[in-house]
Amino acid sequence: MKQITILGSTGSIGANAIKVVTANPELFRIKYLSAGQNAVKLIEQAITLKPKAVAIADSSKALQIENALKPYSIEVLSGKDGILEIASRSDVNLVVNAIVGSAGLEPSIGVLNAGIDLALSNKESLVMAGEIINKLLKKNKLNLFPIDSEHSAIRQCLVGENPTDIRKLILTGSGGPFRLLPINQFGDITPEQALKHPTWNMGKKISIDSATMMNKGLEIIEAYWLFNVPPEKIEVLIHPQSIIHSMVEFVDGSIKAQLGLPDMKLPIQYALSYPGRFPVSWEATNFTEIGQLTFESPDFNKFPALQLAFDALHRGGTAPAILNVVNEFAVYAFLENKLSFMEIPGLVDRALTKLTIVDHPTLQDILEAEQSGREFVEQHVQRHN
Repeated sequence: MKQITILGSTGSIGANAIKVVTANPELFRIKYLSAGQNAVKLIEQAITLKPKAVAIADSSKALQIENALKPYSIEVLSGKDGILEIASRSDVNLVVNAIVGSAGLEPSIGVLNAGIDLALSNKESLVMAGEIINKLLKKNKLNLFPIDSEHSAIRQCLVGENPTDIRKLILTGSGGPFRLLPINQFGDITPEQALKHPTWNMGKKISIDSATMMNKGLEIIEAYWLFNVPPEKIEVLIHPQSIIHSMVEFVDGSIKAQLGLPDMKLPIQYALSYPGRFPVSWEATNFTEIGQLTFESPDFNKFPALQLAFDALHRGGTAPAILNVVNEFAVYAFLENKLSFMEIPGLVDRALTKLTIVDHPTLQDILEAEQSGREFVEQHVQRHN
């Protein structure tokens, strides 16, 4: 039986990971859980799943959790140190990192330093510190299983293939809620509108990233580190139905694609069950109901985040970390109506020009870049509110 840790268990990906685990109780057991702030949901999960320990990032919620879980003899940890402690415990076979945002970076590194395979939903880990994470994977001879539907699709397409035969990776994206909205109306976009993704049911941060298409930009950088291909071999294709999750074109002109409904349980289960596949009762794909699959080129003018991601990847060093963290905190400010929709990529652009970029960064360099990026956004918000 595979022992599992789920970091970020109360979010969308974490909750889906629990569904996958509980659908296969003879194969998996959840040993540890962690959450950011949602104490009520973490308590519910812990009472149902009976893990050995849980951790909550918000220390003010620790006593509430301790009191609720006292009858179950479940250990409760809290704060950043508590999350890192849970992430680094080595008595499991696999850790699912579903933490949202830059907060997921240090737990990812803790998992790999502990010698445990990582199923990664937290794309920010690779965006910010891809070089460090790849060195740890190689040094400790570990596996990283991407949970992003796009990168899971590419990994599946590459099974049995020679990586040197790759001509192009094709990352598909729905285009988000504003694919057809004229750019002259972007200035009026509200958080409520941006949260209404046309095909995926996701958390708030990733929903806004999908609306700006920064999510696809982050996936470009993630693909670079996962599959060791130059940026010139990574392409974005708009596919509104979200049925083809990504494709790989090979040097002979052949193209392989991975298809399925837009359901995150599918890439999660692939990560947990690899190298096998387990039968499940999720909703089946019915192509006659889908009817048609369509494709468009992305509009780099309407969605400048795509070019910003390519630019940061070409620049290297801490540039992707700056792009990531400035975008993240700009998104939070937008959700609080402190920034406009178009200010999100605008701030990222300015930060990449103004903030210091360090080549071949250490973890400390990346954490300092994260702090600088956060302060950059906070200062902008304070000046304009």
